[in-house]
Amino acid sequence: MAQVEATTERIVAADAETVFDTLADYSGARGKMLPQHFSEYEVREGGDGEGTLVHWKLQATSKRIRDCLLEVTEPSDGELVEKDRNSSMVTTWRVTPAGEGKSRVVVTTT
Repeated sequence: MAQVEATTERIVAADAETVFDTLADYSGARGKMLPQHFSEYEVREGGDGEGTLVHWKLQATSKRIRDCLLEVTEPSDGELVEKDRNSSMVTTWRVTPAGEGKSRVVVTTT
């Protein structure tokens, strides 16, 4: 079966360090940012970037719910990788400067 990849990017009106720190804040900000398709959000270990283990359910389609248990790593500066223990799904967040007081956020899920 072919691998599916989805990528999106946005320019955010905040510096890269602030944006990255917010994305890495699984015990606070991340749970509050998730849209209605996510439920049962729970930090099981850590809570701040590398070493975090977080659980949620994702309503992938009207009939399909993914039960996700994600291990978080920070392989390089400005990069968060979330690997699902329950599947082959991997989401990579990359945050880079994009001019004065702005940052570019690129999210790729495979």
